[in-house]
Amino acid sequence: MALLEIALLPDAVLRRKAKKITVLDKDFQILVDNMIETMRTAPGVGLAAPQVSVSSRLVVVEYGEEDEEGGEVGPKKLYVVVNPEIVLASEEKETGIEACLSIPGLVGEVERHSQIVIKGLNRFGRPVKITTEGWLARIFQHEIDHLDGIVYPDRATRVWKPKEDEELVIAD
Repeated sequence: MALLEIALLPDAVLRRKAKKITVLDKDFQILVDNMIETMRTAPGVGLAAPQVSVSSRLVVVEYGEEDEEGGEVGPKKLYVVVNPEIVLASEEKETGIEACLSIPGLVGEVERHSQIVIKGLNRFGRPVKITTEGWLARIFQHEIDHLDGIVYPDRATRVWKPKEDEELVIAD
């Protein structure tokens, strides 16, 4: 496996609509493995293919629930979703603080759907349906936005550079 370089704004790949994936060959599997390693090393909780300069509809997400003190409640779960699409979203929305590996040094307040249902394929081409809420729903919405050339400041009500002593709970 190899670490991939993370594209930074204003790189044009971050503003393009990514192409649908139709071939899940050996090269694709290597890309998935490299994206997982890159996300974990960054460290991040999600990564979209355009963030590693690949204009394809692929996201990897790894997240585990945490308690109020920030300790993990359960094991992290890894999701690899090919051609993801949000097929259902709650009317209820929540505002939360987001950051992005492609926009270092900034955070923003973004309103997202509280609950969503995602359909796509797993890394082997089998259909998946993911029903999620809270932070995990936020992470998926953030990553799927990348596939459409949208970055979180486009949706933010406020963006700022956090102070060194500012404690934040951030999704990305």
